Amino acid sequence: MEENEDNIQFKISDELIENVEQLIESKDDANILELLSDYHHADIAEILEETDINHATYVIKLLDSEKTSEVLMELDEDTREKILDTLSAKEIAEEIDELDTDDAVDMISELSDDRQQLVIDHIEDQEHAQHIKDLLRYDDNVAGGLMAKELVKVNENWTVTQCVKEMRAQAEEVTRVHSIYVVDDNQKLIGRLSLKDLLIASPRAHISDVYIPKVDYVYVTEDVEEVANIMQKYDLEAIPVVDKNFILLGRITIDDIVDVIREEAEKDYQLAAGITRDVEADDSIWKLTKARLPWLLIGMFGGLGAASIINSFSGAMGDYIILLSFVPLIQATAGNVGVQSSAIVVQGLANNTMDSSLVRQLFKEFTLGLVNGLAIALIALCVTHFAFGTPYTVSITIGLALIAVIVMAALIGTFIPIILDKRGIDPAVATGPFITTSNDVFGILIYFLIAKAMLGF
Repeated sequence: MEENEDNIQFKISDELIENVEQLIESKDDANILELLSDYHHADIAEILEETDINHATYVIKLLDSEKTSEVLMELDEDTREKILDTLSAKEIAEEIDELDTDDAVDMISELSDDRQQLVIDHIEDQEHAQHIKDLLRYDDNVAGGLMAKELVKVNENWTVTQCVKEMRAQAEEVTRVHSIYVVDDNQKLIGRLSLKDLLIASPRAHISDVYIPKVDYVYVTEDVEEVANIMQKYDLEAIPVVDKNFILLGRITIDDIVDVIREEAEKDYQLAAGITRDVEADDSIWKLTKARLPWLLIGMFGGLGAASIINSFSGAMGDYIILLSFVPLIQATAGNVGVQSSAIVVQGLANNTMDSSLVRQLFKEFTLGLVNGLAIALIALCVTHFAFGTPYTVSITIGLALIAVIVMAALIGTFIPIILDKRGIDPAVATGPFITTSNDVFGILIYFLIAKAMLGF
């Protein structure tokens, strides 16, 4: 459903939400519909997110199916799941009938297997139902689980006149026509059709004479992250999906890719922060605890390991007990450098911009760590000696330790994510607590080993 741009709202006020709730309480259906008629479906979803679930369900059942289906897709998954639980299979089927197949699959996949079948049985459009069943076979993490069946395709043997007629019929089922795909008699994708070329071609010309053979595509089993990389790289609004025999199966549009990119960014951010599960702020304390506790325990044991190293050297320090004052400096520097290096590597791996040679990348980080280490060590030497009044030999020791620790942290922050990626493990797990904790422990060890060698305690 196309929306008037003048009706799009960007700020939902508390007063508006209160007005909606009052109208729902009084069951003033006419005024509810009148009030919401000027709002975009995304705005309506935002309003319903702020209301009681029973109120939200009341509005959903009040709206017409076309509007309802759009609002449901904009809702938070938890809210949508609660509302779907209150709807019958027939009511859900009516909403799914209004959705493109990719959105329909997203919604129906949130239901139990038994309810999925009941809903599909109630879908009036049998072709739409069959498309949904076909798409449900694919995993969420491959192109097939992301694609929609709705597209515009033309046969290479059609004339321009026949092509326009067929396109008009197909376009009625497609929300937005991003591309026109050309297939042969066996439904194999062979190219794409430029709308400009179609408009200036002779009505009697055949599509085979005007289509463009070059067309980007992805296989139905392609990983969704790779699909996202391809569409970002070539600035594509849509991309066709084919099977191993190049049979055209569907298309993936940019709105779905934006969702993938956002979800991957959220997942990587949580992993980098030491959260091992996909969680939301409003999840239960038990679920949040299970997501956070494992990395907190790793950090605790890392801290105990660092404390053990400090304890083993503290008895022999004698006149150099001041070295303990600079332990936080060593730990903070090692942790920060490690996180910086791993973050750059993880980003490069995600965007396919990483140097394929591990040796070259490690050498680059070694050089960078050395340059940064020399700069920081020089500043630290001056500050500790002149501002803190530490002996010159102690200041030099701290400076040398900083150089060694920075280089070590840069190498670890680079090496670990690359190795994890080569083993098929999400490299984002290497950032945050993992890198910070490991660099803390190794940093303290290096610090005291250098101190022992330099100062002879």
